[in-house]
Amino acid sequence: MHLRFYNHERILGSGPNATVVYSVHRTTSSSVSGFGNVYVYDNLLRAGVETDSPIIGRNQGMGVGSSMAENSGLTNFQLVFTAGEYNGSSLALQGLFPVAPLETVFERAITGGTGKFRLARGYLLTSEVHATNTTLTGQLDAYITFR
Repeated sequence: MHLRFYNHERILGSGPNATVVYSVHRTTSSSVSGFGNVYVYDNLLRAGVETDSPIIGRNQGMGVGSSMAENSGLTNFQLVFTAGEYNGSSLALQGLFPVAPLETVFERAITGGTGKFRLARGYLLTSEVHATNTTLTGQLDAYITFR
């Protein structure tokens, strides 16, 4: 199974509507992935890249700056579906989040799921496709198998 959706994030420091915040800000680095930093997020999942495309769920999770070089972090998150065909289901994911230029593709593991995604395994390819001073939009391509 292949699914595509878009993560719509209000970036760290973008004001009171930010969907990413530090829970531990251990370093003075300007990078969210500064070594020892812990951040949490609750981003919108949309059907399309446009900010007015239908909301289909949330990307809820946390990350830890785990690289001394401050070029990556470890993420652990859930894609929680709240509308459409997968309403009430979720996918569990984990993996590395690199600090990289826009449109860099990186992979994280699908480690499970609930509802229609029970016993899911697979991988998620992510690339950030649009950025402004306050927002970041990522294309998420999930490739799912079931045990």
